Amino acid sequence: MSMEDVFSQIDALSKIEKRVAVATIVATRGTGPRREGAKMWIGEAGNLIGSVTIGGCVDARVIEASEEALASNEARRHSIKLGEEDAWESGFTCAGTIDVLIETLDLGDADDPLYKLYRTVRTEIEKGKCTCIATLLEHPSSKLLVLQDGTVSGALGNAELDQEAAKIALDLIQKRASGTMSIGDDKRSTDVFFETHGPAPTLIVFGAGHISMALATFARQLGLKTIVVDGRPRFATKARFPDVDELLVGIPSEIARTLSYTSSTLVVLAAHDYKYDIPVLKIVLKTDVPYIGMLSSKRRGKAILKFLEESGVDRQALGRVRVPTGLDIGATSASEIALSILAEAVAVKASRPGTPLRERE
Repeated sequence: MSMEDVFSQIDALSKIEKRVAVATIVATRGTGPRREGAKMWIGEAGNLIGSVTIGGCVDARVIEASEEALASNEARRHSIKLGEEDAWESGFTCAGTIDVLIETLDLGDADDPLYKLYRTVRTEIEKGKCTCIATLLEHPSSKLLVLQDGTVSGALGNAELDQEAAKIALDLIQKRASGTMSIGDDKRSTDVFFETHGPAPTLIVFGAGHISMALATFARQLGLKTIVVDGRPRFATKARFPDVDELLVGIPSEIARTLSYTSSTLVVLAAHDYKYDIPVLKIVLKTDVPYIGMLSSKRRGKAILKFLEESGVDRQALGRVRVPTGLDIGATSASEIALSILAEAVAVKASRPGTPLRERE
């Protein structure tokens, strides 16, 4: 769950509730539809937002435990064992266990520790940075906040534990992953829940053709923020791009200079026009975006890269350009090509090879 979602839920509840319990999935054993980090908010007056499963018996048990936490004002870790029938009802494909961390939050108190922590995380996200909150599950009030630049605040218990947790948090920030891990040795280990938050991944598409239309639609379904840039007003219209977040009309290279690029930004050049592609590439290659794809034939792509190299662009940097863009799935239609591009982009961002899962070791 993104921090944008967390704060939209907090903002919605703050209008109707003062004290709430927030239930967060911290671990699952069994295959389910929700990941670690999924949240459910239970207001003291009974208002609910979100879910830790798809409904049913698990959410009902979490609500009951959350009401007890609100009454005692104490955080708790709640484990729910599921039989086959319960698992099926809750969206799990097999029996297992779900661990939920339940904490209380006073929306009327600006100094509430958890509320302050969330606000700090939100500030970092607005700067385009990622963070990770490490929570000691046996004492949930003990938290460590690790920023993308390595800055650490808070404490879990002792210097050795804090140091190990900070190291793990930085690795998870790179992977944009969350989960519970045991830290320590066989004699003494403790469970720590790592919750990573960062800016919503963004797809920037230069060119407003048919493939770009399909890219915007698929990207929206993947939870990506989408930006489409084109110099032609008749192509870059809301009627053609109903799912896009931003439509920017103007000289692409000039617009490219004004955009924000982070480690969560994916860039696709789909204009198939030298005068658009070359100046935009010169700008994007100076950033640390994980994916740069260009819609082109091999021959045309090589010609563009050769021109850029002769213009002084570093050869190693040019190796980041995926041209032709996309995975080889036999795509012919605009939708199939868009699918192949996004599949490659997701694989590259996750540092995966994009091979069939049956070949995965």
